Amino acid sequence: MFQKNTKGMRIAILFVAMALFVTTTSLVLIDGKKKNVSLDLNGKQVEVRTAAATVGEVLAANDVEVQKHDIVEPAADTPITADTDIKWQQAKKVTIDIDGKTQELWTTDRTVNDVLKTAEIEVTTHDEVEPALAAKVTDNQPITIAKAFPVTVKDGGKERTVWSTQTTVRQFLTDQNIRLSNLDKVEGDTKAKLTASNAVVNIARVEKVTDVVEESANFKVKRKTDMTMLKGKEKVVTEGKKGKVQKKFQITKKNGKIVSRELVGKTMVEEPTHKVVHVGAKAPKVEVAAAPAKAKSGGTSASSQVAVSRGSGSEPSGGKEFYANASAYTAYCTGCSGITATGINLRANPNMKLIAVDPRVIPLGSKVWVEGYGYAIAGDTGGAIKGNRIDLHMPTKEAAYNFGRRQVKIKVIN
Repeated sequence: MFQKNTKGMRIAILFVAMALFVTTTSLVLIDGKKKNVSLDLNGKQVEVRTAAATVGEVLAANDVEVQKHDIVEPAADTPITADTDIKWQQAKKVTIDIDGKTQELWTTDRTVNDVLKTAEIEVTTHDEVEPALAAKVTDNQPITIAKAFPVTVKDGGKERTVWSTQTTVRQFLTDQNIRLSNLDKVEGDTKAKLTASNAVVNIARVEKVTDVVEESANFKVKRKTDMTMLKGKEKVVTEGKKGKVQKKFQITKKNGKIVSRELVGKTMVEEPTHKVVHVGAKAPKVEVAAAPAKAKSGGTSASSQVAVSRGSGSEPSGGKEFYANASAYTAYCTGCSGITATGINLRANPNMKLIAVDPRVIPLGSKVWVEGYGYAIAGDTGGAIKGNRIDLHMPTKEAAYNFGRRQVKIKVIN
């Protein structure tokens, strides 16, 4: 039995040895068929030995799923030879947005700049690209391009051209760091869109400044009635002298040019000296006619009777007519000198028809007609004679008392 067991073990060992020989021989034969292959898998370098027959089989053996837009070099059905170099670039999907218009494409380019060059999209220096041109492309990569266009800027009357990608006037002003004061004006709506065909920004620079100037102040001419001078004569008593006034103006400028000038304040620095002129109001002496003398007892001379040359006839048809409050006085009233403002001696001419007037209403020297009194001359003034008020000269106190006060019609003839 021992011999039988030994024989069986020998047979088993022999079978195992034969199996190992066959396996080893097969492995040697298989390894002898393998080839060295260099792989570039999306930039990753790999060295492999493979018995695969084609490029596609090698990639599949390395878990590479080749898609439609991927790049494989050499082609997937290319037979494998010794030291074959295989390159696989995986395509990525990108979306390009140019000023709101989009397009999709598949690319194996690695950077944004390469993608745009491949797509034949020209980018200028002033365009804005997001992400940056040097950025690497990822799958489903969005690329946004804002194309720059020239914008004409008219700022305060000065014109220049700049490049911009901003869509509204407000964004453009911010991007260009153009600052506006509270008074400055931008033409149109700042929210309006800028386009390449309508890219003009007009800015009016407005400022308000204060201007103080000193000017001469004219003097006034004051005319005063002078009863010692004949009517029609004038005399300068005080020469006039101009003063000085300081005026403050608020000036509004638009683009450096004055558009409005408003007086906001005035201060008198030096008062003017007014010119004073005396105006003569003395009437020329009135011609009188002497009445026949009446002999007095003892044969003494007679007194003279005085009257205006036109007498005391009926109411004239012409002249300036109005009503006045009339009173009466004599040359011998209390405080009276008997000499009128025009120089007539009433005591020497007690029967003369003469009235006291306000020269502002009836000029001195005028001939008048007074209801109930007749024709007379305006030859005197009085402190209480103001406005439409007259005082009639009477030869005696009795006549003055009899007249009293009344309203009468008066006509200024000349």
